[in-house]
Amino acid sequence: MSTETSTPGGGPAGGDRTAVVPPKGLHAGILDLGDSVMLGLASTAPVYSLAATLGLIVAVNGNYTPLILILGFIPVLFIAYAFRELNSAMPDCGTTFFWARKTFGPWAGWLGGWGVALAGVVVLANLAQIAGKYLWLLIGDGSLADNTWLVTATGVLFIVFMTYVNHRGIRLGEHVQRTLTYIQYISLGIFAVAIIFRIAGGAPEGQAFDFEWFNPAGAFADPGAVVHGVLLALFIYWGWDTCLALNEETENPAKTPGRGAVISASVLVAIYVSVALLVMMYATIGTDGIGLGNEANQDDVFLAMKDVVLGPWGWLIIVAVLASVLSSTQTTILPTARGTLSMGVHGALPPRFGKVHERFMTPGFSTQVMGAVAVVYYVAMSFLSENLLSDSISAISLFIAFYYALTGFSCVWFFRSTLRDSARNLWFRGILPFLGALSLTAAFFISAVQMWDPAYGDTQIFGIGGAFVSGVLLLALGVVLAVVCRFAPSTRGYFTGDRAEVGVVRGE
Repeated sequence: MSTETSTPGGGPAGGDRTAVVPPKGLHAGILDLGDSVMLGLASTAPVYSLAATLGLIVAVNGNYTPLILILGFIPVLFIAYAFRELNSAMPDCGTTFFWARKTFGPWAGWLGGWGVALAGVVVLANLAQIAGKYLWLLIGDGSLADNTWLVTATGVLFIVFMTYVNHRGIRLGEHVQRTLTYIQYISLGIFAVAIIFRIAGGAPEGQAFDFEWFNPAGAFADPGAVVHGVLLALFIYWGWDTCLALNEETENPAKTPGRGAVISASVLVAIYVSVALLVMMYATIGTDGIGLGNEANQDDVFLAMKDVVLGPWGWLIIVAVLASVLSSTQTTILPTARGTLSMGVHGALPPRFGKVHERFMTPGFSTQVMGAVAVVYYVAMSFLSENLLSDSISAISLFIAFYYALTGFSCVWFFRSTLRDSARNLWFRGILPFLGALSLTAAFFISAVQMWDPAYGDTQIFGIGGAFVSGVLLLALGVVLAVVCRFAPSTRGYFTGDRAEVGVVRGE
């Protein structure tokens, strides 16, 4: 057992509370700023996110899509500042769980941790399915990608493999991640350069760049379309906060992960906007052929363009999407496992979740549980109803908005007594996080209203959209589990306040 210690940058923050973080036995200082940024970028699956979302945004906003991508980034940047500031005072791998607990109490902390874990498990099912499909698109004529059993089995193997990689140590995981990141960005770079050459050579059906695409007045002529587009764009940035979950394994944990989060989020918007512009200029927003407005292309605009842009090298873009999805699979397991590790250390989950592997210095049990739960959820949903699986994936937006907004509000309240100390504190600890949290709260309710419509997704339950039902049920399950933990002998003390943090527990 180890005792709780003060965290660098901690101290009084709003009242007489102090920011304290118990050591957990993770491999401290093994990641630098470059590693942190890379993990933040990889976690968003940028190539796949853009391929799968660009067509949907174009269908709603047309040529104003680049502006919509920027507008969707603004609340994300504001929340990134909240993560940075909270991490500077309390660099705990539990992130939202720990910060919300310190600010609003044990129930808010537990539900915040549930939101992080829930989003991770559900998105793993989506990533596994895409990875399985894209692997088999590379083999033969691609027809094997339509075999549900084969795709599901392949997806399960990918989850198992990435769980194993994460279990074996953060350095091995970082090496695998770096390889996958190089593959996806080199492939995307080749794709982008090929488009530039084709545009420079005079693409016969392309469209010239127009500053009107960034004109807010024109975009807001249809406010409903802007809101819809921003909601779509908002969540393609999700994932950069992985570098915060690795704060205890990063050099200078009070500063480096926060910097990595802001840098990776900023780089993402540059990638998304620049690639979107190139694709729009070459393919146009038309509804025919490779046009981004063609409904047949909305699931993956890159897949529709690959042969036209790259010819016999079109398989490179499939490799890019596959590498993107696989890297995100690995980096999604990282924060969920460390979140439940922190919950175990602080007594919100049974003590075994707080165990750190003696040799690998990873949250061994938590990592294995996250992988196992993701596999069970993916297989069950795949064979119960693929449409319901799709709708539950759509509900991820609710989970993300919930815990991002909770983090923003936690930042404002935790630092409330310091907001008048300087203009910097007022903006970065108060105004910006508060605006980000308000925006995401609005996004939560607007998304919920949209999902209520039975025509929103692929399923409906009792006349209500399946995405809404699955999202609400999964969030409600967190409340049920929190009540169970409140009365369970091993976790009761977390809620009543008569249990000290257990610190690091070595074993396995």
